[in-house]
Amino acid sequence: MTYPFLDPHAYEPDITDVGELRAHRKTRLALGYRVFGALRWGALGDGHISARDPERVDHFWLARYGQPFGTVTVDDLVLVGPEGVVVEGTGGINQAAHNIHWPIHEARPDIVSAAHTHTPYGTPFSAMVQKLRPITQESCAFYDDHELFDDEEVDVVSIDGGKRIGAALGDAKAVILRNHGLLTVGQTVDECIGFYVMMERTAEAHMKAPGGIEISHDAASRAYQSVGTHIAGWHYFQWLLRTYVPDPSVVG
Repeated sequence: MTYPFLDPHAYEPDITDVGELRAHRKTRLALGYRVFGALRWGALGDGHISARDPERVDHFWLARYGQPFGTVTVDDLVLVGPEGVVVEGTGGINQAAHNIHWPIHEARPDIVSAAHTHTPYGTPFSAMVQKLRPITQESCAFYDDHELFDDEEVDVVSIDGGKRIGAALGDAKAVILRNHGLLTVGQTVDECIGFYVMMERTAEAHMKAPGGIEISHDAASRAYQSVGTHIAGWHYFQWLLRTYVPDPSVVG
């Protein structure tokens, strides 16, 4: 299987059959884990990506705990119910994944996917306890569209902690978790992962250029319209796949 030419007008396929849509989301989820693994993220079991089930909408899919991100296949995914119990698939989960993801999916019925892991720049940037500034083109993807979770529960051991993250996130596409790292959401798995990688790149720019000069509100707002849309996030993922997962059939 190869990737088609990236039509700038292409977007998520319109799938009406529930079983087909579930299979599509699971495939994209496994590919998302592969991208994280290729970037050497999650090597200590630190992170998780979720995809809402299209039929049981209060359930979501995750990679089973202990599976290296770079080797995740569709068969490694498990379905997690509202109580944090695996109801389909084999294996357990990182309980923090349920504590964080379930409240976010509950609070945001518009999203399909959420992603969080500990990254080289996003994690130290989160210790600054500040929001991103429009100092690069990439950072404009989050201009007026991300929030700050200013809370010391860095080990999210409760659903209440996840609910507070969801409240802090609000309607935005991303939230910086104080002293913990980055979290993004998306209407598709592709969008969620595309913006997660973009957010990490933005955090890197902030750490390397802490005194970077901001562009104006008008300039940042105009840039957002091209780099911060749902379709833009989706397209970022297509590039990531072509770069890091040249054969998408490896996920099954």
